[in-house]
Amino acid sequence: MGLCVTTIPGWAQKSETPTATKPNIIYIMCDDMGYGDLGCYGQKYISTPHIDNMASEGMRFTQAYAGSPVSAPSRASFMTGQHSGHCEVRGNKEYWRDVPMMKYGDNDEYTVVGQHPYDPGHIILPEIMKDNGYTTGMFGKWAGGYEGSVSTPDKRGIDEFYGYICQFQAHLYYPNFLNRYNPAKGDTTVVRVTMEDNIPYPMYGDDYFKRTQYSADMIHQEAMDWLDRQEEGRPFFGILTYTLPHAELAQPRDSILLDYHRRFFEDKTWGGQEGSRYNPSVHTHAQFAGMITRLDHYVGEVLAKLKEKGLDDNTLVIFTSDNGPHEEGGADPEFFGRDGQLRGLKRQCYEGGIRVPFIARWPGKIQAGSVTDHQCAFYDIMPTFCDLIGVDNYVGKYANKEKSTDYFDGISFAPTLMGTEGQEAHEFLYWEFDETDQIGLRMGDWKMVVKKGEPYLYDLATDIHEDNDVAAQHPDIVARMTDIIRAQHTPNPHFSVTIP
Repeated sequence: MGLCVTTIPGWAQKSETPTATKPNIIYIMCDDMGYGDLGCYGQKYISTPHIDNMASEGMRFTQAYAGSPVSAPSRASFMTGQHSGHCEVRGNKEYWRDVPMMKYGDNDEYTVVGQHPYDPGHIILPEIMKDNGYTTGMFGKWAGGYEGSVSTPDKRGIDEFYGYICQFQAHLYYPNFLNRYNPAKGDTTVVRVTMEDNIPYPMYGDDYFKRTQYSADMIHQEAMDWLDRQEEGRPFFGILTYTLPHAELAQPRDSILLDYHRRFFEDKTWGGQEGSRYNPSVHTHAQFAGMITRLDHYVGEVLAKLKEKGLDDNTLVIFTSDNGPHEEGGADPEFFGRDGQLRGLKRQCYEGGIRVPFIARWPGKIQAGSVTDHQCAFYDIMPTFCDLIGVDNYVGKYANKEKSTDYFDGISFAPTLMGTEGQEAHEFLYWEFDETDQIGLRMGDWKMVVKKGEPYLYDLATDIHEDNDVAAQHPDIVARMTDIIRAQHTPNPHFSVTIP
């Protein structure tokens, strides 16, 4: 049973802001890009002119955080407005394991794919936007439910979807199939679209690279087609969850890649990992850099299309990443200095695993070239968007009255974006992740990382790399932060962490 926008009492009232005056919003979230992977955040080896220009025309955040150090729960935090101590999805729980297999050509594939579903009794952001007159489209990775579950794009406020329901499927850039929901093409639910030009070739080995249907390009073209169909008078909300630059290291052998082959003439190779669907790769540095530059081209095309259609001045565009950098598939974050001098990688609650690039651009509304150190996290996006589209008291309007507590953890950062007074600050930011049994808590400049129940305390004001554990010197701070963790964590039958 999917959640429709009319099922929870109180949703019938509409925002007072006229539809025609509401801003369009494009939210671009890439996959596993580290804080230091863009030129505007200090990257020296990789060319990102369009995103860098977006920062020069908008606002760059230096202390913005993902919802989690890994994909599915981070996306869930963005969608639900909840931190990972309250959210239903707190890890990459898979639903493709131990299901019957099927064939695509000679390739074995799973009959059901996807991750743990969002709570159908808690509203998510696309449903709010749709309830307030927005056309909604999502292109890229979903990772918020498995095929046929209570939480697929068609059931959660998305008008049109194209990409990967399952993040494990997204490990292949030349996949056997992609997922689609497009009622204009007769879809009544999410369907699979077979990549007919790919399936004659195997999923692993040299012949894999004879496949020609490159998912990143295909997803981007579907997003551009959707954007091209949007017009003034009906606001739109586009969620572009590009899979670049996540492993595997694979892409077309075009001018982008060949340019980096020349730049990184002496490069590395990687032997592959068939069970994880990561093919072997040569020129790994060139491949990774090319993927980020390819993503940068996509962003440039999105911005150019908005200008071409005369929608630029009424469109907020946000660019960010779902979590910190990875070492999978042959990626080499140390070479690129990808952590921006932060400690930790994806799956870790150190700063490098959760602090992400975050850029917001809205001509005439957001001050060009501005930089902010405002501390925010993905669960702040829901209240921020509600503020910007004129939804007052979003919690009162959208909370499920049948729940004893329906958590909403965010604070709007609209005042920061718009350069107005009255910006509230978080007392703390909170993360937990069961697969590595870690908890993160930031309180001002204090940062606690709990690993398997053991707390470690850092002062980010003097120790941004989190090298010096000062827990023994500050037992009062440890006790206070431990109390916050115990208050914020709610039990979840599918995910667990060790509470200090």
